[in-house]
Amino acid sequence: MVGLHATADASGGPWSSYDASERIVPIMLRMPLYVARTELFLIISVFLLMMALDKRERDYRTVIGGQAGKLLIPFAFWTVFYAAYGLLKAAYFGYYDAALARISSPASWIGFALLGDVKYHMHFIPTLFGMLLFYPLFRVAVRHPILGVGVLVGLVVKAELDGFIYPEFWGTDALPYIVRAAKILTYAGYGMVAGAAYGIYRTRRGRELEAWIAPIAYLGGLLLIIKAIGSYKTIINGAYPFDYTGGYWADFLMPVLLFLLCMSLGSRSWPDILSKLAPFSFGIYLCHPIFLDLAEIVLGQGQLSPTVQVLAKIGFIVPATALFVVALGRLPLLAWTIGLGPLPGLPHWPAKQKGM
Repeated sequence: MVGLHATADASGGPWSSYDASERIVPIMLRMPLYVARTELFLIISVFLLMMALDKRERDYRTVIGGQAGKLLIPFAFWTVFYAAYGLLKAAYFGYYDAALARISSPASWIGFALLGDVKYHMHFIPTLFGMLLFYPLFRVAVRHPILGVGVLVGLVVKAELDGFIYPEFWGTDALPYIVRAAKILTYAGYGMVAGAAYGIYRTRRGRELEAWIAPIAYLGGLLLIIKAIGSYKTIINGAYPFDYTGGYWADFLMPVLLFLLCMSLGSRSWPDILSKLAPFSFGIYLCHPIFLDLAEIVLGQGQLSPTVQVLAKIGFIVPATALFVVALGRLPLLAWTIGLGPLPGLPHWPAKQKGM
């Protein structure tokens, strides 16, 4: 996720103001990184929830209440933080007045709360929470893994809804809310994939799952060809090819294949350090824009090539964020903000964030 954001320019675009030759390295580096999209983490989160519910049954109200605490309380903290912190970057790039007016508007705070649009990465949490409201469907998929094909139906419906919603509601205040509602509704298909995957995982291990590696790798390779075409279009045109149908399917199906590949490799021996580092991933996701903004402020003052900027951003952001998260996790008063400590007023809440 850090690499994905670092390979874009300061506005999140594909370095449109540079020559096509200078876009090659950032866009080609972005291509494999973009396999690990938000959808992958949605699948992981639901898979872990299905595993937890299989071990300890809870009713709907308890599950949703627990997820609300784990997700929405840290979300509220970081929403307020990034609303204020964003003014720093705005001041350097000349849109401070617009940024200040934005956070001064009550309507903006409704968007911050429901859409997570205070910062580009915050949309994940309200989207995940909205998806989890459908978790009983995912539990059915655990018992009947064939329902995992629901992701294909969901993506077909999403494409059709997007084609209708954008032209009909373009320019209206309702557009982002309608788009997000459609996204949550259709993304339930990813939850069904996660449920189906867990249903398979709990009954098949070892060589049975490893037999999937070759066909998954083959299908993934085919989708990478399509993604390469999309990257070529981006390099040549200096714009993301949102109207490229093949790219749509490659982008949204690659996270499914990547998750299934990881699951197929799950029975192999992996270093213990991975389990020790995993609890910090939620914090890295939440905190990396702090250092991405700082890097873009510094790099924005020079005339460095996109390649140098991307490598510099990754080289700075990854270690800086990791150290920051480790330090934050050791502060009892703030560890809860990254899922590493008990929530305020809930001293017996599980200490580790399971959703990321």
